[in-house]
Amino acid sequence: MEYTISALVEPYRKKTIENRRYLHAHPELSLNEFHTAEFIEQQLDEHGIHHQRIGQTGVLGIIHNGDGPTIALRADIDALPIQDLKSDCSYHSCVDGVMHACGHDAHTAALLTTAFILNDHQSKWRGTIKLVFQHSEENGQGARQFIASHCLDDVDFILAYHGASEYPVGDVYITPGGNNASCDYFKVEVNGTSAHVANPEKGKDALVAVAHMVVSLQSIVSRMVSPLDSVIVGVGTLHCGNGYNVIADHAFFEGTIRCFDPTTRQMVQDKITSVVETMAGYFGCNASVTITNYANPLINTQDNCDQITPYAIAIVGSNHVHHDRPKSLAADDMADYLQHVNGCYMYVGTHDQRANTQLPHHQGYYDLNEDSMLIASSIMIDYIFNTMH
Repeated sequence: MEYTISALVEPYRKKTIENRRYLHAHPELSLNEFHTAEFIEQQLDEHGIHHQRIGQTGVLGIIHNGDGPTIALRADIDALPIQDLKSDCSYHSCVDGVMHACGHDAHTAALLTTAFILNDHQSKWRGTIKLVFQHSEENGQGARQFIASHCLDDVDFILAYHGASEYPVGDVYITPGGNNASCDYFKVEVNGTSAHVANPEKGKDALVAVAHMVVSLQSIVSRMVSPLDSVIVGVGTLHCGNGYNVIADHAFFEGTIRCFDPTTRQMVQDKITSVVETMAGYFGCNASVTITNYANPLINTQDNCDQITPYAIAIVGSNHVHHDRPKSLAADDMADYLQHVNGCYMYVGTHDQRANTQLPHHQGYYDLNEDSMLIASSIMIDYIFNTMH
């Protein structure tokens, strides 16, 4: 072999880290990734890579290099409404209350580096590469906008990765079967009648109604779902009341449903509506339930995992490639692509001995070992070079 993947990737180490740290310092929330999209486009322009917008803030890069298969590589680009607590870090978020606390900055930087190398070494592959810089993963809207644009209709395979702080850098998990749960968002609104707390019989207390609803929802999982079935019904926000001595005339709460089985998913949705309507009626209130599908279950097939495994082994060695990552009730809208086109989602370890790199995602001290980006790029490049002829 006249080249090694590491010899191609290593010269981009500094640029990859620079890009990741810039993105980390300038995070943007879902559907508001305007500057992030412009940054990605600028980087692609510098390498002569054609691109177009998907929605307002998604970016699709395209490298066409003769006849051959069409492969998509995907990275998510949005950040989270979390305060960056790494105050002594040189790439600390410049945006108050917004942070890349899930590694999307690293995913984007790794895909940019992959794009640069594939574009510079077109003699080693034939076909079309589609670079999916996907917006709005955290609220489950970005993947669907890419799919609705039909830009993936001709794709033969899609590959992506997610950093995983629970695993050390150098380990790669390519696991068949259910990897991530479905994610449904629900909002319950309750309307009652205001009154003085000294005369509760003259009002209809929305606060008491939602309190009973929130408690009752927990019985759906504990008493209506098999203990062997992985399901969560979680309530994350509750808002009600205008004064300490006023019966609340309005209340609402928001939550999520996570599971893997479609039948269980529908049953839980139906039971939430039933519980809410029953409790509202008991307390003389009116209620409405809105349930929105944010992401479907993420399922890797055995055949698609088998396609990627040899190239992960080539990069990190067989002792560091695993196929037994436990199912996670976290969701990822990569699942929607996998329902539309063949593909695989892999997890790449990101922690080392530093405490911040071993902390869980979605919290203010989160950080990662940046070698993980080069590992992910290397696997994607090796896969492309060996399968696109």
